[in-house]
Amino acid sequence: MVRMSAEERRESVISAATTEFARGGYHGTSTEAIARRVGVSQPYLFRLFPGKKAIFLAAAERCVEDTIRTFAEAAEGLEGEEALHAMANAYTKVIAERPERLMMQMQMYVAVAAAEQEGDREFGESVRAGWMRLWDTVHVPLGADVGETTTFLAYGMLINCLVGMGFPPEHRVWEGLYPSARITGRLEK
Repeated sequence: MVRMSAEERRESVISAATTEFARGGYHGTSTEAIARRVGVSQPYLFRLFPGKKAIFLAAAERCVEDTIRTFAEAAEGLEGEEALHAMANAYTKVIAERPERLMMQMQMYVAVAAAEQEGDREFGESVRAGWMRLWDTVHVPLGADVGETTTFLAYGMLINCLVGMGFPPEHRVWEGLYPSARITGRLEK
């Protein structure tokens, strides 16, 4: 059996943590569950990350970076409406195929609100910094138009909420979305 390097193991922890946090949120997920999913002991987990918060923030960072990469690759060489539809289509495809990414995003927002209520601003600072990188990634292909960027991201949050609440693709709530943003047929396996 080939042994994983510490970096490979760290990557497997981030992947497992994304799945676990997506399902249970920050407060509802134990480091024991993450360690078990990876197949390591908790002490080994804490050699890779200093604590649960660091694991969550690494998973959140990965989630944001994956979303940024999705948008950047989809919009490459495109502008305006072409970029908008390409990014919308790529995003809806990703969240249909990898629902843990969507749920991790939703859990990030909840974790920020809960942490800030407790006086911990680190969660929020990290997630907001990622959000701003995401904003900038979509802003330029959309013509650096604040209104277009806001509308695009607002539609994205609506899509997140509809999918998170389990509205089926044929439900009437999807009718107002532009075709490239609709989940129609993508949630079916």
